[in-house]
Amino acid sequence: MGTILQSVTKTFGILTAGGDCPGLNAAIRGVCRAAHDRYDMTIIGIANGYRGLIDGNYRFLKPQDFWGILTRGGTILGASREKPFKASRGEYDNELGGDKVAAIKENYRKLHLDCLVVLGGNGTNTTGYLLSREGLNVVGLPKTIDNDIVGTDRTFGFYSALAIATEAIDRLHSTAQSHNRIMVIELMGHKAGWLALYAGVAGGGDVILIPEIPYDINAIGRHLVKRVQSGKGFSIVVVSEGALSIEEARMEKKERKKYREQTVAPSIGYRVAREIEQEMGMETKATVLGYVQRGGIPSASDRVLATSLGTAAADLLARGEYGRMVALIGNEMGSVDLSVPEGKIKTVPVDHYMIDTAISVGTCMGI
Repeated sequence: MGTILQSVTKTFGILTAGGDCPGLNAAIRGVCRAAHDRYDMTIIGIANGYRGLIDGNYRFLKPQDFWGILTRGGTILGASREKPFKASRGEYDNELGGDKVAAIKENYRKLHLDCLVVLGGNGTNTTGYLLSREGLNVVGLPKTIDNDIVGTDRTFGFYSALAIATEAIDRLHSTAQSHNRIMVIELMGHKAGWLALYAGVAGGGDVILIPEIPYDINAIGRHLVKRVQSGKGFSIVVVSEGALSIEEARMEKKERKKYREQTVAPSIGYRVAREIEQEMGMETKATVLGYVQRGGIPSASDRVLATSLGTAAADLLARGEYGRMVALIGNEMGSVDLSVPEGKIKTVPVDHYMIDTAISVGTCMGI
């Protein structure tokens, strides 16, 4: 251990919330090693996200707890989707947390925490912001395979999921080509299409459908017909789970939900496959990659990013800069106020260079 530096924060709690993703353990290691080795902070691990803070489920973390976890998938702390401020109708409100928020505040004081470090996506950092408004000191870290957190250029977990999705597309190519069929692969991304867009470009997708660009099945059909006429008897269609048609985009949310229930298809990937088959008369098969995208060990890129975000969070703790989320901004490690990502989604801009890249190499974006 080197020279111990001065730190405003003496004791902090750390938790992981929301869905798991590659890089969580790397980020935990980054925060804890820097906090312990450089600043001699006391670290309390909160089990199972905000649920553990409500129930008082915690343990003191020692160096042996966060050594050797850089390459491990999942999270050593466990996770849950508990959102203490969220009402049954799905809205966030400081008045609706009731006993849950009171329990969090009580356990925060009971543990003599100077700060709470939260690792998670949009919901986790939104809850962190609301807790900061309740008087708690909070530092957030951005993780999600969807890359949709406002305030950071990249979230850890994204590039690991991208590698998995791209490999899946690569494998589908051989089946599609062997049988002269159209293969539809559905990827995660309910409200933002970053993963489908990047994986589609990386895997050479012939059609990429994302939530930000409502699709026209006729335009897709015309594009696929041209491929057949040019001697390319197979195609790969990459679909974000949040993709929607032009007709659906005009509907209100409730109307769209009712419409989708009537389509019978288990998910958008299967529905698009059926629509293409009806439009073209070509054999079309659908694959939903699902939770495979979120599992396994982090990529080298995510290990580096998660570690850097973690050590940056430890530096914020040492300086007493609370109420912030660490972020990759350009090529620099920085931070933004927790109000920046609160309640927001970073969607793909329709003028993003990657969309132009896809179109330039002959990919149809559904229009």
